[in-house]
Amino acid sequence: MPEKVAFHVVHVSGQDDNLKATELNTHSPLTRGWSSSRFCLYPQDIVIQLEKRCRIRKVQVLSHQYLIASRVEFFVGDIPPDLPINLQNARYNRLGYVALSDNEQTDYKARELKSVHVDSVGLYLKLVIHKNHVNKYNLYNQVGVIAINVIGDDLDKSNQEEDYSATNKQKPDYISPLDDLAFDMYQDTEVAQIIRKLERKKQESVLAEKFDYAKRVKQAIAELQKVGEKLGKYEVEKRQAVENEDYDKAKLKKVQMEEYRLQMYRELNIAGILEDDPNTVKQSPRVEPPPSRLEEIPSPPLPKATVTRPSQSSPLPTVGQSARDSPRIQNPPSPKRTEQVDRDDRALPSPKQSYSAPAELEDDATLGGQTDRSDANTSFMTEKDQREAAFVIDVFGVELVQKAYGRNYSTKEECMSDLVNRLTEFQGDKEEAKAMMKAATFLIHKLLKDSVHSVFKSTINALKYLLTVFVPNNRIPKHDIHYTCEKTIPEIMHKTGDTAARTRTEAKTQIIEMSQYPELQATHAVPLFCVRPFKLNTAPRLAQSHVEVVDELYTKLTSKDSGLTVDNLMKFCVNALQHHSGQVRSLTEALIIKLYKERSSAVKSYLPPDDEKTRRNTLYRQLFEAFDVIDGKPSKKEIEKNRQADEAAKKAEVEDLQRQIAQMRALQSNLPANNKKKGSVSNKKSIVPPLEEDAMSTITKFDRTCIFCNEQNDTFTEEGLDLHYWKSCPMLKRCSNCKQVVEIAGLTEHLLTECEAKGTYSKCPRCTEAIPKTEFDEHVKAKACNPADPKKSHCPLCHQNIPAGDNSWTDHLMTNMASACKGNPRRHNNNYKNKSKGGVKPTAGVGKSRIGKSTGRK
Repeated sequence: MPEKVAFHVVHVSGQDDNLKATELNTHSPLTRGWSSSRFCLYPQDIVIQLEKRCRIRKVQVLSHQYLIASRVEFFVGDIPPDLPINLQNARYNRLGYVALSDNEQTDYKARELKSVHVDSVGLYLKLVIHKNHVNKYNLYNQVGVIAINVIGDDLDKSNQEEDYSATNKQKPDYISPLDDLAFDMYQDTEVAQIIRKLERKKQESVLAEKFDYAKRVKQAIAELQKVGEKLGKYEVEKRQAVENEDYDKAKLKKVQMEEYRLQMYRELNIAGILEDDPNTVKQSPRVEPPPSRLEEIPSPPLPKATVTRPSQSSPLPTVGQSARDSPRIQNPPSPKRTEQVDRDDRALPSPKQSYSAPAELEDDATLGGQTDRSDANTSFMTEKDQREAAFVIDVFGVELVQKAYGRNYSTKEECMSDLVNRLTEFQGDKEEAKAMMKAATFLIHKLLKDSVHSVFKSTINALKYLLTVFVPNNRIPKHDIHYTCEKTIPEIMHKTGDTAARTRTEAKTQIIEMSQYPELQATHAVPLFCVRPFKLNTAPRLAQSHVEVVDELYTKLTSKDSGLTVDNLMKFCVNALQHHSGQVRSLTEALIIKLYKERSSAVKSYLPPDDEKTRRNTLYRQLFEAFDVIDGKPSKKEIEKNRQADEAAKKAEVEDLQRQIAQMRALQSNLPANNKKKGSVSNKKSIVPPLEEDAMSTITKFDRTCIFCNEQNDTFTEEGLDLHYWKSCPMLKRCSNCKQVVEIAGLTEHLLTECEAKGTYSKCPRCTEAIPKTEFDEHVKAKACNPADPKKSHCPLCHQNIPAGDNSWTDHLMTNMASACKGNPRRHNNNYKNKSKGGVKPTAGVGKSRIGKSTGRK
């Protein structure tokens, strides 16, 4: 029958000076385990030599609570018969590996126990330990192992125990729970020896069919396990006191241990039960242990896990599994070798230790905090539930905690009602209050997930009492308040996306109220959590509620010291703008506009630059247009509407003039021939009335005038005007890219929107001119350009701001005034004065067929 195998460490690749590998040779509550050296190289090796060559059936590894390896590989070594027994002659076979959890869910306070079932013969066992999981407590990237346990069959042992095995339901592979690693790690050493003796007597009594005596022994073993765990806890506390040089407390713990040990030995009649002859045992009445002791030190749990054992003929098992899978090493399966095995994979609580663990890792839970409790009180709780709620059970008792795991909603409501009563009746010191708050937070966090609205509402009421009454009455520190918020606010926020409208409303209201609790305002916990960006695949209803909550928080928390800043609000909003739901984006846009009204300069720095490319995006165009309205600038729509109106008016004026020209030419062509001769003055007067003569004069004058600069010249025929536009008109310029003739007033817009090379230009946000992209970054960074005035026009040639209007452009580009354009070469080539007086008003749009695309003036 497999049993615990003694061993000692013969090789280790490295070790910490305070946690050496020799700690692995013994198992007790005081065992501190091995740790690698600081910043060691990986992987690390540990080799143990068994007391004798045996068939290894089970290997257990108890990991450190925060010095956690990512995985552990197992190798079994044996020595060929013709070689001497030493480590150098060992030949290893790889069995596989197990992966270890990062332990974040337990807040690095539980130690993970991995049990792997193998079938391999050897004298050595090697553990190859890979790199550590990274966490805030593992400052030096170390790995640690608290204990190693090996269970196997002695190859040299005869069949002397076949009868003993028969008492265990004819299971030759039966492994006693007393050989499990958890038993030695949390049991007082003396009590553990007594329990093993009693276990042997129980088996002998069964073989002798002395069932009454076997029953008494069984009951004594169950009680002794609880006694041993409590004594183990006292032993750890005593050592802690010695390390802290609190010798009065150490002495008190020693006396307490001795008195408790003797008292329980007498109550359980251990001396009588250990008599050689069961018939001589005194039948003294059994004294029930105090209820408080039974609640504090429960018996170890026995979880069931299906394990596939290797075939006897399989020499090289190699398959490993990750931590999420069954925590065992699988070998090639063999038929008829599958059974239920106890205690395969557990997270064991770590005792208080001062030698290496930070203060944050200390836990008030008892050493047996996650062990099994009475069957009558745990009908609603699985083994996993008991392990999960061990600390809470120690604070509130199993009866209250069991209600939280009940299936009936009324039971859960009763749990919250009882919790409020316990909080109301509490009278204790600050440390006890902190423990009670932590335990209450666990229950509230669990029931906030419940789908029944009445349960959710009663849980919210309990949370409100905890934060508004219990916290101030007991002066709970901010750190513990923040812990409660971190556990509860995410669950309440999740409820804001619930399908039931009343649940959504209740959740939103609770978050807003929590933000205004006096004890929470100083921590800023509520607003800081709410402005954490959510994932873009968040459900639309939840995302919408999240934005609504942030919007209302911003409205209500007007104080500068509220925790809401432009930085965290805009990071939240920029993320929310990318959500696929249009409603979420609209709500976010409204929140950004609200922020812009108060802190305009800072808001824009979190958004893309305000240029033509960005404004092509509908969402950003709407935002920037709203910003323009707030700043008093005309919106893009208004500018475009005014431009279109100006173009329409100019077009109508041109069409009217062209119609008049056509009419005058028609009248001129209809005059009689004799009336066209010189000297026929009387006939001219009779055919052409004075009004028509004025019109003819206007037509002739118009036909010889440049519509841009108003210059009148008899050479301005159709070809002459084209030459004028192309070479000398001071109001026009040839584009250096597409060679079209465009108005100088519209040159910038032409380069950005019409030119064939428009993709190579970008608009400077400072001077608004079109800058080649190759020079854009340097131009913007230099900040040497002349800033544009939004109420004036900006000349792209001399880079000066001029008054808005057509006359201003004419004066600037054509005259010799002091404010005239210094960058217009055509102005210097022509002796223009002020030609804008009289004549035809310069009109954009005329001559498009000759000029190409002529843009309107600003």
